[in-house]
Amino acid sequence: MTKHLTVGVLALQGGVVEHLNLLLRAATHLQSSSPKSLEGVELSFTEVRTTPQLSQCDALIIPGGESTTMAIVARRLGLLDPLRDFVKIQHKPVWGTCAGLVMLAEQASATKQGGQELVGGLDVRVQRNRYGTQLQSFVAELDLGALLGDGEPPFRAVFIRAPVVEEVIVDVENDNAAGTGSGRGQGQDQDQDRDHVGEGGRGGKKAKADVEVLGFFRAEREGEGEGRQQDQTPSGGQGKGDIVAVRQGNVFGTSFHPELTGDVRIHVWWLGQVLDAVRHGELVLNGV
Repeated sequence: MTKHLTVGVLALQGGVVEHLNLLLRAATHLQSSSPKSLEGVELSFTEVRTTPQLSQCDALIIPGGESTTMAIVARRLGLLDPLRDFVKIQHKPVWGTCAGLVMLAEQASATKQGGQELVGGLDVRVQRNRYGTQLQSFVAELDLGALLGDGEPPFRAVFIRAPVVEEVIVDVENDNAAGTGSGRGQGQDQDQDRDHVGEGGRGGKKAKADVEVLGFFRAEREGEGEGRQQDQTPSGGQGKGDIVAVRQGNVFGTSFHPELTGDVRIHVWWLGQVLDAVRHGELVLNGV
């Protein structure tokens, strides 16, 4: 019996079409390079703007954009709580790029006045706009051997107002309890140093996986990351550079924009992870 796997791209902002195009290319690549991974599975890719559309999805990409705006729009459309359930209760595969990584973090620093609401799912604190404004965007080559495999050529990553993971949170429930607990902070002007937290304690009974760090960035060439905030050095990198790719169970996040490069490798890897979850019974599909 054929299983129907639907992958959605949250279409509130960002490179929605670019992600959909690379997903199609990734599926074609897997069909030729690893046909067994697609045996008995029919893939479809779709834009997501409503709760009914989200409910039809088995996996989701949250693209880049402006995370505060995305959260406001998601709240107005009634999507914020369904997104939290999708990630934390149903444990479906989700990938966030740039602002999508911010949305999937349990905590975010350097937020705008009034803070912002987060979906959560990754037990990390991210620092928004680590490398400065959009004018200070840059492209850098990353060694993503932990993600793509040893011996793979560097990945040319596009950083646009990119966040980084500044800390992996060991005890997220207690850490969140010490904050606002509602996903909305007090605002930078009132408390510049306060970290704004996602809605904690919404996870299901499933034990949480450890956070895996899959990629680092260290500025080595002139102009790379020149707008970075030098006074706040992320501790999570432990001297290896800024953390720019992480995974925790069903949730994956990248600081950069793979969809803007035309390099299909990360989309191939992620789609392969989703298919593995189906094959191992970790992901029950809607359209079986």
